[in-house]
Amino acid sequence: MIYLKQELIRDSCPYCGELIELAIDCSIPEQQYIEDCQVCCRPIQILASIDEFGTPMISLIDENS
Repeated sequence: MIYLKQELIRDSCPYCGELIELAIDCSIPEQQYIEDCQVCCRPIQILASIDEFGTPMISLIDENS
């Protein structure tokens, strides 16, 4: 049986600046995907990586960067 570890991360939307919450799958060491802001609905590129201690780090990038 496989158990997925998800961690909730809060960061600011690169468009509207509002605080948003993202669920990061810590079983994948590096990931990149697009998710819409929960406030302004604009697409955010999410870059996530998991360090050797299992702690996720994210970067939120607008589509114009």
